[in-house]
Amino acid sequence: MIIMTLITIVLAVPAFWLTLRYNMHMFQLNAYKKGEQTDWLRDNIHMQWILVFSMAFGILSILLTSMGSDVLNIICTLVTWLTLAIIIAVYRLLKEMNSKKPLVFTARVKRMIATIIIISLLMLLAPVIFGRLPGDVETILRLAPLNGFLLWLVGAQMFMNVIACDINSPIEKAINNHYLKDAERILAENPDLTVIGVTGSYGKTSVKFYLETLLRAKYNVLVTPESYNTPMGIVKTIRGSLKRSHEIFVCEMGARYIGEIKEDCDIVNPKHGLITSIGPQHLDTFESIDNIKATKFELADALPEGGMLFLNGDNEYIGEYLNSLYESGKELPPAYTAPVFYHADQKEAGYYASNIKLTSRGTEFTGNAPDGESFTYDMKLVGAHNIINVMGAIAVAHELGISLKEMKIPVRRLQPAEHRMEMKEQGGVTIIDDAYNSNPIGSKAAVETLAMFDGLRILITPGMVELGEEESEYNRKLGTYAASCCDYALLVGKRNSDAIQEGLLAEGFPKNKCRIFDKVEDAIEYAYGIKSDKHKYMLLENDLPDNY
Repeated sequence: MIIMTLITIVLAVPAFWLTLRYNMHMFQLNAYKKGEQTDWLRDNIHMQWILVFSMAFGILSILLTSMGSDVLNIICTLVTWLTLAIIIAVYRLLKEMNSKKPLVFTARVKRMIATIIIISLLMLLAPVIFGRLPGDVETILRLAPLNGFLLWLVGAQMFMNVIACDINSPIEKAINNHYLKDAERILAENPDLTVIGVTGSYGKTSVKFYLETLLRAKYNVLVTPESYNTPMGIVKTIRGSLKRSHEIFVCEMGARYIGEIKEDCDIVNPKHGLITSIGPQHLDTFESIDNIKATKFELADALPEGGMLFLNGDNEYIGEYLNSLYESGKELPPAYTAPVFYHADQKEAGYYASNIKLTSRGTEFTGNAPDGESFTYDMKLVGAHNIINVMGAIAVAHELGISLKEMKIPVRRLQPAEHRMEMKEQGGVTIIDDAYNSNPIGSKAAVETLAMFDGLRILITPGMVELGEEESEYNRKLGTYAASCCDYALLVGKRNSDAIQEGLLAEGFPKNKCRIFDKVEDAIEYAYGIKSDKHKYMLLENDLPDNY
């Protein structure tokens, strides 16, 4: 019996770690939000059926082996071994598959893992510490119910991270407050620093990096790296990278709930702000487009007297929200009095682009300023949404004293943010990588850009997520406007493929050129195998994160 129990322990340890690691990874992807994690567990319980079984059988095993039957003990032990072996195999495979955004072992994750391990050890030792059971090792190892409890403990890793989050909450809050005060101290020591807040439903990361390139023509600039747009991401940037020599700090601000942009603004106190767009994104947490509008404009509400508010003048939701505010008659913060608009095409007021041409090098266009100044640029970026984003960056740079002519070389140097309409040549195929994230307006712009290329145009997409109850309808619309923009539509996964296909076929798209694949790799392989004399252009529109 001792040997059998030791074998169970040997199997339980890697199974425990792999299940803990996987569920911690999902918790991190769900932004350590308990509500989102529990919703994810509910919606994806089928993916972890083996853990549900291990918990149920673990309890059953404890009850059966307590009867003292050697036959039952052996049967339960064999089933336990088989279950643990399956768990090890399944979660090793999941670890290899979940590589789009790997688990980052941050200090917070390490603290949570330590808490889970301590809780688990206390639960294992509880019968010895508090019960009437003997405490010597040999007797403990002879206890057949231990096998069942180990199996239950492995299955319990589905929700142990939520428990650890609750236990660690006071510690995390104290640590975050310390970091926040340190960031505030550093900002106070840089009173001449100009902070520019950038937010929007989409385009904010691209605009942030475009601003960095253009503003460096005159200023020493710091930007939040990658997609750092949460309070702690902003704080980490300030504490780790802000120097006294920096003149401008471009701070990306993201949100999934009402009030989160205000939280960012309370940290950095932006002087100027830019809202790139408003659209139906993260509707599963915002619940309505009106909540999204109000949240994005929390940036405008935070701007001081003399601060400039830059707005995408082509975005209907921005226009609607502004008009509703002006018509309300309420007293508005100073930034609302004279916002600076920018546009992707010629307008009566604000900054705008004109003479837009797609070239072999990318895009050529003329940038026009309200003061009458204009200049013709060429850049590597393609797509109408890149035009509007670049015009936003040009507007900010020009208002901060950089002439349009001075931006000629910086505009030419602009690079797409990673996985955002990033063009690559691979194996004789032009890949347009727009896989980072997708939303209804951005996906429409992406497929319309695909339509501009002269060649065989292939769309590969799993569709869009985080759109709440309207998710299917938005994906159906994706199919309707993609129908005239591509020659092949290769859809990935089951979640949204039916809705996209429905939209495609409704617009007369050939059914034999619309296929559904389980994995994006299979779709890409199929695309490479399509026979054609034309040059292939392959648009990768969205790539769902591992928690989808």
